[in-house]
Amino acid sequence: MRYNSQQCDIVIVKTSGLDLYAYNLESKLLQLVETKKLNVSWYVYTHESRLVLLASGMQCKIFHGFQISSADIVRLPRFEMAMAKSEANSKPVLAAEDIYIVTVYGRIYCLQVDRVAMLLHSYRLYRDAVIQQGSLPIYSSRIAVSVVDNVLLIHQVDAKVVILYDLFTDSRAPISAPLPLLLRDFPRSGFSSQSSGRESESSDGNVVSNHEAVIYADTWTFLVPDFICDVANKLLWKFHLDLEAISASSSEVPTFLEFLQQRKLEANKAKQLCLGMIRTLILERRPVYMVARAIHVLVTSYSHSIKTCSHPKGLKPEKMSATGVQNAGAEASAIGTDTIGKSIVHGSTAGIGSGLLNKASTVSSLESEDESESTNSKEALVGGKVNNENSSSAEAYSAYAVQTSLQSQQEESQLTSAAISPDEMYSFVFSPVDEEMIGDPSYLVAIIIEFLHSANVEKIRVLPNIYVLIIQLLVRNERYAELGLFVMNKILEPSKEVALQLLESGRQNIQTRKLGLDMLRQLGLHHDYVLMLVQDGYYLEALRYARKYRVDTIRPSLFLEAAFVSNDSQHLAAVLRFFVDFLPGFKNTSEHNRYYRILNEMNSSMSVEILR
Repeated sequence: MRYNSQQCDIVIVKTSGLDLYAYNLESKLLQLVETKKLNVSWYVYTHESRLVLLASGMQCKIFHGFQISSADIVRLPRFEMAMAKSEANSKPVLAAEDIYIVTVYGRIYCLQVDRVAMLLHSYRLYRDAVIQQGSLPIYSSRIAVSVVDNVLLIHQVDAKVVILYDLFTDSRAPISAPLPLLLRDFPRSGFSSQSSGRESESSDGNVVSNHEAVIYADTWTFLVPDFICDVANKLLWKFHLDLEAISASSSEVPTFLEFLQQRKLEANKAKQLCLGMIRTLILERRPVYMVARAIHVLVTSYSHSIKTCSHPKGLKPEKMSATGVQNAGAEASAIGTDTIGKSIVHGSTAGIGSGLLNKASTVSSLESEDESESTNSKEALVGGKVNNENSSSAEAYSAYAVQTSLQSQQEESQLTSAAISPDEMYSFVFSPVDEEMIGDPSYLVAIIIEFLHSANVEKIRVLPNIYVLIIQLLVRNERYAELGLFVMNKILEPSKEVALQLLESGRQNIQTRKLGLDMLRQLGLHHDYVLMLVQDGYYLEALRYARKYRVDTIRPSLFLEAAFVSNDSQHLAAVLRFFVDFLPGFKNTSEHNRYYRILNEMNSSMSVEILR
């Protein structure tokens, strides 16, 4: 093992311990720096964590760990792994293939296969302690472990399925039902392995068939975190998650939404699936408490992304068209029959570059940044054919999922968080659902109120468009009394947009219009308030208000025209006198001359009428 450490450049593992060497560039010789004497039966190492575990003891269950970082060599406390006894006089011996070192969410774990108990024990490695975190069941005598986008993949080799776990949650339940593996982009005879990605995705000839490669073959070697060395075909496969296939195999919506919100490698697709699932829940009129739980997951995730500054501004998924809905349904029905790619793991690589090596994680760290891996790799999709009792609901989820449109690759590369903002909830959930739902809108109002409650708990600012939508829904059902309570109890946050919508909706209800006027006045929007008074015919009251709050942004002709339309010469004279007294130079304007002439004509006609 070679390092760029301050203490050594090369570490050699021997049965007697570790030898640390420094490389002298001038003499081109290795110099022994230090020897750490230990009895070593075998060792396990991953370059991702820069961690080596040395096994010793009769059962090889006693471990010493060393992490070689650029700054220091950290020695972990000695620890012993638990192993179940098969028989009274038989003690199982731990093998190197039973131990995996993985890094999940920046945390380093050691996973141990207990073949007697059929459990996978997990140990969290700290700088000064090693703590057992729990155990996961295994269902095959042969298993392998991978990590993709911080998701733990446990391959049940004999059963040829994968079980996924998200260690971010406290639950030890799997994310979905066991899923198959699908290999794709495998070059058949007559096709070059260097063919373009577009050709490999569109041609059935580039998809692995049963006659070309065997799933979980004996010649496969699993490389942590996310590669398979396929010796028989001289290929290196790389794992990817098919989020659509996983969603089709998941029944617990809030839990799966939480899972999607943690995805970073395909954050854009995860966001679209989240939006689609929420839309589906609402359109299917699921119980309000169930939808509220799902929405709360999204609001909480968005709040966390804002606090950690991981939510990019201005990156929004496209609205789904009717054609997009049809395409989504077609794709959902194709899961399990389309050989091109509705599954969870992807395929083969010609070589490994230096870009595969992630930054070293310190044992005591709680978080680490994920690095993108740049390799020319085939894909092994975790997922494949999905057959379970939830297939119908899965199709419904996918049928309403917001589809990927022609977004630029630059935007997708910038999108590293699946968090959904309140504005996106309006644009891609509430507004489209309002267009599609028929009947009493009370259900949708209740859902939006639950969303507002979650946003209030997390202290997230909600844009006025959501409040405007609530007003429209209530007015559509002529629930003016309830609307008044929403305004008075500040459920609808006061804003200019809300006030104008109240004024618009108040054309059929005077009390609602009055609520809009009062809101404009409370917000100090004097210009708009005066304008609305004039439009309603209260131009004298508008003049008094304008004088009191010095509103000089409204043209005098607006007041004069309103007085003229009323056909009341006294009112027109009063308005003219007001502007002559309080607006310097108004007497010399064309507006004054025009309406003064109109006033004289009105007075003359009145005199003639009286004489007659």
